[in-house]
Amino acid sequence: MQITEVRLRLVREPGKLKAAASITIDGCFVVHDLRVVENEGNLFVAMPNKRLGTGEYRDVAHPINSETRDQIAKLVIDKYNEELRNASKDSD
Repeated sequence: MQITEVRLRLVREPGKLKAAASITIDGCFVVHDLRVVENEGNLFVAMPNKRLGTGEYRDVAHPINSETRDQIAKLVIDKYNEELRNASKDSD
């Protein structure tokens, strides 16, 4: 499996949510609504989820092993950092 594209939208409002992302897998399958979230100074990638009638949230798409989760998180966070650098260059 290869992540062939990462698209990212920075969130400008203050808060824990820093960006929303979509990934394309093998050039033929897209997963939308991944989120870059900051918690206690650390960034992590949250998978798309939906709210259940009980008020709990359940992931609607997620990796089934830690290697794939780590690969996705690294690519999305790298793209987030790249977008931040580009945004700061544009504001100079």
